[in-house]
Amino acid sequence: MKSLLMASILSFGILAARAQTNDVIPLWPDGTPGSLGDRDTDKPSLTVYLPEPSRQTGAAVVICPGGGYGALAPHEGGDYARFLNQQGIAGFVLKYRLGSAGYRHPAMVNDAARAVRIVRSRAADWKIDPHRIGIMGSSAGGHLASTLLTHFDAGKADATDPVERASSRPDAGILCYAVISMGEYTHQGSKQNLLGKEPSADLVKNLSNELQVTSNTPPCFVWSTWEDTAVPVENSLQFAAALRKSGVPTDLHVYEKGPHGIGLGSREWTPEKQHPWTRDLVFWLKTRGFAAP
Repeated sequence: MKSLLMASILSFGILAARAQTNDVIPLWPDGTPGSLGDRDTDKPSLTVYLPEPSRQTGAAVVICPGGGYGALAPHEGGDYARFLNQQGIAGFVLKYRLGSAGYRHPAMVNDAARAVRIVRSRAADWKIDPHRIGIMGSSAGGHLASTLLTHFDAGKADATDPVERASSRPDAGILCYAVISMGEYTHQGSKQNLLGKEPSADLVKNLSNELQVTSNTPPCFVWSTWEDTAVPVENSLQFAAALRKSGVPTDLHVYEKGPHGIGLGSREWTPEKQHPWTRDLVFWLKTRGFAAP
């Protein structure tokens, strides 16, 4: 058992070291549409985490860290990517624009859509199947992921930019203690950073993603915890109910234990501290053909 644990930790360390050298790709190399300046926070990007070639399954996931649309939590970005790498899945951590830097909707979902388009349009470069590209998000990042899951488009066939010709529809969604609604059960800080102080009723409805699910929404893995006091579990329950009503395959988990922002299990994550949701996710990823059986 001790040797197995040491091997797991060593494997994690190798992946972490590898990831530090991976590319950071600007979403718009020639200038970000709607940019407010030339600060780092005005330049959305993707950080690429690739699994070892011998483990690669051809699947990929764009990862949206949480942070209330005011910051980006590292443990909900790079840690997730390294975890997915261990399952043979490529991870792409999205640095999206934030309310704390003066941005409002739709800047954030435009960044998420562009990220999926980039991964899909460059799938051959990374040996990725363009039909196995998911999106994953925690807390406010989960709201962003659920927004793209319900507000995607097929791309513009006549666009001069080849990236914009690609569909922004994810093939699967992974929502971790996600903000879903802008209504009764919302996280107020996320709502204000995303929509401003006095959003219209129509905008609130449009970004309450439990109201935007259709039969074309991708399959989802949704989880939360009963003791989460920051983002009520009703967000996950209402989204899962909407998916069910629309006939969308869904894997829903509500765990009793786990504070908001738990990530993979703790903020100083090591393989032996993984929360049970990680095991359930691996099972689901295998059933969806993202992870090797």
